[in-house]
Amino acid sequence: MRTVILVGIGMLCAGLAQAQTALPTAVTDEDYTPTNQAEARLGQQLFYDPILSGNRNISCATCHHPKFATADGLSLGLGEGAVGLGPDRKPTQDNMPEQRIPRNATALFNLGAHEFTTLFHDGRVKADPTRKGGMRTPMDEDMVLGFSGVLSAQTMFPVLSPDEMAGHYSENDVSKAVRSGLITGDGGAWDIISKRVAGIPEYRAQFEALYPHVAGGSPIAFTDISNAIAVFIAFEWRSDDSPFDAYLRGTADLPDAAAAGMELFYGEAGCATCHSGPFQTDHVFHAMGAPQLGPGKAARFERHARDDGRMRVTGREEDRYAFRTPSLRNVTKTGPWGHAGGHDDLRSFVGDHARGGALEDYQFAAVLPELPGIKPDWTVMQDEDQRRAIAEAARPGRALSDAQIDALMAFLAALDDPVALSGRLGIPETVPSGLPVER
Repeated sequence: MRTVILVGIGMLCAGLAQAQTALPTAVTDEDYTPTNQAEARLGQQLFYDPILSGNRNISCATCHHPKFATADGLSLGLGEGAVGLGPDRKPTQDNMPEQRIPRNATALFNLGAHEFTTLFHDGRVKADPTRKGGMRTPMDEDMVLGFSGVLSAQTMFPVLSPDEMAGHYSENDVSKAVRSGLITGDGGAWDIISKRVAGIPEYRAQFEALYPHVAGGSPIAFTDISNAIAVFIAFEWRSDDSPFDAYLRGTADLPDAAAAGMELFYGEAGCATCHSGPFQTDHVFHAMGAPQLGPGKAARFERHARDDGRMRVTGREEDRYAFRTPSLRNVTKTGPWGHAGGHDDLRSFVGDHARGGALEDYQFAAVLPELPGIKPDWTVMQDEDQRRAIAEAARPGRALSDAQIDALMAFLAALDDPVALSGRLGIPETVPSGLPVER
């Protein structure tokens, strides 16, 4: 393990003597699951193909587009009932979205690394060798076999969500199946999607060439589709070519400002307490006082706009308002920031985050396309009791000086990877379904 080299950041550390945290070791091929490029190309087409959505109008890329660093550039996204990409996405008048997607779209970098065994803000998909299929998911014992891992399994959620890809109740065959509780088996939502894909000769030929069981006559299953998409994500957005990676490998020095920020990050600021390891995440859940906006995570019959975070999965009071520590690779490009995208400026987020959320001073700053007829977006932040409850659950923080934030911003910029941000396969010109590809 290399240790932090003290770079003399002067007033940044004046009067402070907190112990330094060891730097992570450099990332190597052994940190990642091997990928097959032909399988990645199949997954690329499926990722950008709207055929996986109920109304054939939304692809995985709609909310995870390379134009927005594998996110969508919105605080809270709009799925079914909207058109366009990123901040330009707007609701349609003839089929309005029923609500915003409750949480900020997460970036997809390095999800093919072995250590990413817990996904989503609340960790509702988690590797667990004691469970059927080797993972714990909200489907519990109804979970089917065949998913290659958690990265593959996470694709099952957006295609089943009426607000994301499935479509509003009763407007297409997929959404009707979801509403009836038919997910697996013949006539289930996954079966419907799989048969759509299998009915396209170009897809069928690729699956037969890659998967022996399909070549042997087995039908294309949803797990085959999700496995191919997982391989694409792992291949396309592996991110270990940043200036920080070069520094860890001993092939380049960091600029002085980034080196100062690195010392602060792994030292007195305490960022590495949670943002540890080679990808700057401990994969653990922490209550950090991030602003809550939008519809919250509530059942349709519930009226609150709260998001209890990890508690929704575990049922434990101590997990209320706790969310998974995000990786910081390419973080300068993945805004808005926070589980609900409550900050549209990273510098402001870093300052507020260091102060334990600083909700008493929070200035409403989000990227939210106008969506009439929904619950107010700022219900929780405008409620003194709810705002206080979130703040009191957060870890104590302390203010950083402008100079310290400058240094941290320089270090965070050194985590940007131009190779991953550009992508390796890119956006396909066309997809086998012939449906439009979003650019």
